[in-house]
Amino acid sequence: MAFVYILKCSDKTYYTGAALNLEERIEKHQSGRAAKYTSGRRPVKLIYHEELENLSAAYKREAAIKRLSRKEKELLIKKAK
Repeated sequence: MAFVYILKCSDKTYYTGAALNLEERIEKHQSGRAAKYTSGRRPVKLIYHEELENLSAAYKREAAIKRLSRKEKELLIKKAK
């Protein structure tokens, strides 16, 4: 099992990523050890996630989400709530 997720950064931007262990990955983002992009935009908040079969599927979904516009990402997040 793997995850794709969207974080909302302190500057209101979105970060999309994929991981095998979602909780551990979020902790790394919060501590500044996960991605250069989020390290300067902390704190981050998990606002969306999907569970997928494996990491390969999660990476494919991550790429698809990254191609969405901000408005499309917001619709995706809103539908999940």
